[in-house]
Amino acid sequence: MKQHLGTGLAAMALLAVLAGCAGSPGTTSTTAAATSPAASSPAATTAAPTASSPTAAAAVGLKTASSSAGTIVVDAKGMSVYFFTKDVKDSGTSACKAACLTMWPPVTSTTATPSAEGVSGTLGTIATPDGAKQVTLNGLPLYYYAQDKKPGDILGQGVSDVWYLASPAGDMIKTASTGY
Repeated sequence: MKQHLGTGLAAMALLAVLAGCAGSPGTTSTTAAATSPAASSPAATTAAPTASSPTAAAAVGLKTASSSAGTIVVDAKGMSVYFFTKDVKDSGTSACKAACLTMWPPVTSTTATPSAEGVSGTLGTIATPDGAKQVTLNGLPLYYYAQDKKPGDILGQGVSDVWYLASPAGDMIKTASTGY
């Protein structure tokens, strides 16, 4: 009985995160290199480690990769990065707050010098709630999807019709939805 209750609560929390990822706007533009998720998980965050949010790895750049959705932006380890349609371009803040950040950790920066091979959009950063630098592409924050477990996964594409892969030019790729 306890196992079923725990599973049900976990499912409800996931649904709440997917449905309730919204917040307030704000933006500044600086340049930075992205950090990739820790080797054991696709989630990169600068918050204290938890079971669902491991610490950020060393600074790495962005690059492009081929996927079933076309050419996309990934980090140096091949983990896909996403845009959130509720973010406001050049607002200086992320609309993904609190529990949303558990499923959609920010792509963060540890250096002021970006490296982006094949990415033609403009890189910048905004401050996260904990003071880290979240990487932006054409003024929109970038995120990882916690369910992407290995390089090449694009399980976040089209989630709730608000999460989309980033193109090298800095556009949202709104095709090849996973149907979540």
